[in-house]
Amino acid sequence: MSRAETKERNRRALLDAAFHVVSRDGHRARLEEIAERAGLTTGAVYSLFGSKNGLVVALVADYLRPHYDEIEQVVPAGLDLLETVDAFARYYRRSCDDPDARSRLSLQITMLGMALHDPDLGARLATSVRSQENHLIALFAGRSHNGDVMTPHQAQRLTTALRALFVGLSQGVTLGLAHGVDEQYFAAAARALASDMSLIDHVGT
Repeated sequence: MSRAETKERNRRALLDAAFHVVSRDGHRARLEEIAERAGLTTGAVYSLFGSKNGLVVALVADYLRPHYDEIEQVVPAGLDLLETVDAFARYYRRSCDDPDARSRLSLQITMLGMALHDPDLGARLATSVRSQENHLIALFAGRSHNGDVMTPHQAQRLTTALRALFVGLSQGVTLGLAHGVDEQYFAAAARALASDMSLIDHVGT
């Protein structure tokens, strides 16, 4: 195995271990336990990620990236804005039924607690999430809607609103607090939000 392959294997092992330990323990997660679970030493964490916070930020990016990649695949080119939002909403609802949905929710809630506990980590996590959301902004920008074309600014505002909507709905579904909230519900709510141009067309100062 080459040095690059060994490095990637160790990186993957640490991220997988961190997912389990951080989801359970939050800011109390111990690097020693993460490294032991990965079959490595804490030195590997510092070598690959620089710090515990660096590992956590990488964990969030690793968690988000596949979902954004899949979204780009399930939304074909040529759809208008509302069709795009509809496809995105249905994909998001289906993800609530994944076997690891509860683990993902646990990680989301844990990350919020860690961000509140450690402002520096919170700032780094916010930067990481915004970087991933650029994929959605690019997905919506340029789509036609009511004879106009969605601008990047409008796409950014729409992305922010949809994230808030879907995170709230998906938490309710996963926790059993949103009975009857199916794909159609997600799609209808998202289309209604996207149709309200007074929200996404506002130009901030």
